[in-house]
Amino acid sequence: MTNLKRRDFLTKSAFGTAAVGAAAGAAVFATPHIARAQESFNWKMTNAYGPGSPFYVTGPGSPEDFCKRVTEMSSGRLNIQHFAAGELIPALEGFDAVQAGTVEMNAANAYFWAGKIFAAQYFTTVPFGLNFQGMNAWLYHAGGLELWHELYQPYGLIAFPMGNTGVQMTGWFRDPIESLDDFNGLKMRIPGLAGKVYQQIGVEVKLLPGGEIFPALERGVIDAAEFVGPYQDRRLGLQKAAKYYYTTGWHEPSNVTELLINQKAWESLPADLQAIVKNAAQACNLDSHSWCEANNAAALRDLVENQGVIAQTLPDDVVNKLKGITKETLEAEAAKDPLTKKVHDAFMAFRDTHREWAAVSEKPYHGIISSKDGMS
Repeated sequence: MTNLKRRDFLTKSAFGTAAVGAAAGAAVFATPHIARAQESFNWKMTNAYGPGSPFYVTGPGSPEDFCKRVTEMSSGRLNIQHFAAGELIPALEGFDAVQAGTVEMNAANAYFWAGKIFAAQYFTTVPFGLNFQGMNAWLYHAGGLELWHELYQPYGLIAFPMGNTGVQMTGWFRDPIESLDDFNGLKMRIPGLAGKVYQQIGVEVKLLPGGEIFPALERGVIDAAEFVGPYQDRRLGLQKAAKYYYTTGWHEPSNVTELLINQKAWESLPADLQAIVKNAAQACNLDSHSWCEANNAAALRDLVENQGVIAQTLPDDVVNKLKGITKETLEAEAAKDPLTKKVHDAFMAFRDTHREWAAVSEKPYHGIISSKDGMS
């Protein structure tokens, strides 16, 4: 072999050896990432609502739908087994179960945890607060979600919005409401911040799971009850226990379904699976609200026209009094804790800003453009 050929051979061999070595090194380096990307996870999700509940358990945008979406989007790498209330744990023990790592996820409403974290309620709804559009704007684009995570971080939890009913009805009453005096001594099922407001006008507040509302109302254990809206309320049969159905939506202008996740479990997921969970939750947030909007109108018409329900708004003086008490109650609670005040101030600042836009967008639309007068 000539010197030139020998040099060519040695050079090519050296480059070949280096290339092979580099490729092998790259393969070794990449293997953990490939293995992590292919790793599969089997999780459990509990729920605060009973088996078969539309929106809260089953149907478009529901927790069961969310689990199905995640499985399909991840090609089976993340499988989430769903358990309705009572199937694995009692209805309102999801927070503790996820915190302890007994299950990885829970579906509920954050205001159920008010006894542990007062400010959690701001991430479900606030009386006289934000509607569906405003709530999503605050959570996704104005710092709300980051505050939610900050609030739950000491508990080893993380949360995302996974649904929204939109505006809810004030509730069902066995007797008509004509003045503030009619609330004094009234026993009412009502969760969240609205319960604290009602207490200021003499209401005896009860917190009951959805499945217990009808029998309590029918037997007179409670005199009034709030649940969701026409479709959901009719399914529970509340119209058979009370005929006076009031609205304004003062107490829940929107209502967020909470996807609660154990922080350590969340951090164990590869980035692509985390992205799938977040995007599936956001898709369900939109789809669930769309489903509610599509079903409530026909349900309300049926209740009024076929089932003898008397639907009307609360008297103006009652609403105005409740508005004043809400402001006082929230400010008093916010003053007790720095983090609650931080959440409160951020929420209210965004609410006031969003109202300026709503006053020239949604308000004229609902008051003028969508009015039935002159059009049918």
